[in-house]
Amino acid sequence: MRDEQNQSRPVRRVVIAGGGTAGWMVAAAIARSLGKVLDIKLLESDEIGTVGVGEATIPTLLNFHELLQINEQEFMAATNATFKLGISFENWRNTSEDYIHSFGLTGTDHWTAGFQHFWRKGRERKLASDYGDYCLELKAAQLNRFGHLPRQGINYAYHLDASAYARYLRKYSEGYGAQRIEGKIAKVHTDAASGHITALQLDSGAVIEGDLFIDCTGFRALLIGETLGEAFDDWSQWLHNDSAIAVQTASTGAAVPYTRAIAHDWGWQWRIPLQHRVGNGMVFSSKFVDDDTARAKLMAGITGEQLVQPRVIRFKPGQRRKVWRKNCVAIGLSSGFLEPIESTSIHLIQRAIVRLMQMFPSAGIYQSEIDEYNKQAWAEIEHIRDFIILHYKVTNRRDTPFWRHCAGMAVPPSLQHRIDLFRETGRVFRLSNELFAENSWIQVMLGQGILPQQHHPSADLMGDAELSHFLDSIRSNVARSVAQLPPHQQYVENYCAAYMEEYLAPK
Repeated sequence: MRDEQNQSRPVRRVVIAGGGTAGWMVAAAIARSLGKVLDIKLLESDEIGTVGVGEATIPTLLNFHELLQINEQEFMAATNATFKLGISFENWRNTSEDYIHSFGLTGTDHWTAGFQHFWRKGRERKLASDYGDYCLELKAAQLNRFGHLPRQGINYAYHLDASAYARYLRKYSEGYGAQRIEGKIAKVHTDAASGHITALQLDSGAVIEGDLFIDCTGFRALLIGETLGEAFDDWSQWLHNDSAIAVQTASTGAAVPYTRAIAHDWGWQWRIPLQHRVGNGMVFSSKFVDDDTARAKLMAGITGEQLVQPRVIRFKPGQRRKVWRKNCVAIGLSSGFLEPIESTSIHLIQRAIVRLMQMFPSAGIYQSEIDEYNKQAWAEIEHIRDFIILHYKVTNRRDTPFWRHCAGMAVPPSLQHRIDLFRETGRVFRLSNELFAENSWIQVMLGQGILPQQHHPSADLMGDAELSHFLDSIRSNVARSVAQLPPHQQYVENYCAAYMEEYLAPK
């Protein structure tokens, strides 16, 4: 059924409520694509801070930058970015047991079965080394090496300064016609008949009218939540962490090409190395520890000069049941939040933007299009939710109440099926448009301690000599490629050198 109130009203005025990473990513994409035919305004206040801790990304951001034709070297210089090859999970499988979830592929698949089946057969015959030895990105991360390779031969993402990224995208967006308006939103005007948002009124009294409104107001969700009353599905029965403490410190050594996720008694700690500083934080459950204890643990584990005061961030894991309602689309924290363990926040912003551009309602807003957008958004977030729950459910840790509770909790049937399938058969599957591919599930499940009970019969067709040669050739190729890569810190400095003077100059 189409929205009779708006189906004949073309969308010509887009109003983005809120800046930060989400707001300026939206502005950049819409302005670059449709800036010549749309009036694009972004409302934000210098008095309202942003969360600004989504500083680790995943490889999909490269696709976003390619769509916007952003120069990578300039972007990295502007945001003090470093390269990221994966995440080091420390103390997750058990205390003092670590693994890396890296980008890219591991080994070589056969059309009948994934590489993990041949690797498992090799382990059974004592012919295979660690699973990670067959992955270029993982070995490069371990050895702190990085370099671009021909034919996009290495998969990577970035660590970046989120506030600097928003500034960079603001300049980019304004270059394509987006207009920034300073001020706090004091009132949201709606149409009495349709319930659609008609305008946002600022504390200055200015009224900004629009046809389509993008809610990037963060956890407050001023438009989608407070005004339109869209319900929120709480997922805290599976994701118990509801708090974070963030602090920045000066760099004390070479930046490593991976994020560190260090598990503690009641949560985990992140370390994100940029060119000029390190982002640190503690994610925890307030049901199992108080703020002061979490803060003390975080501060005891940091190195380098403290650059800012620690700040506490509260959140509720979950998702709006509908992220597009009437003429309002929620993007970023206003749509929902999953904790940052797999660096998915910026990816979800990006996916929401791409989906909106593909379904942009230029001729008018139709309910069928809203329904399809919401259907796709929900399917995507559920998959990511399950992948994050996996890290807590599948663990050998039983040393604290937090980890015992996580290990014993019931999980969504969709996740339990994936766990059972891999444990019993070694198989994984990926539905279309899912973010995390088979290798991600395999690396995490193996890393967390699940060893499949069997392997595909294709692996039995190889004799010892053939299987040994197959495995050794992959491992040797990985080792040779990694040996040719320069140290990560050295590569970043050389790669960004041409643009650094511009962005290091006093503002």
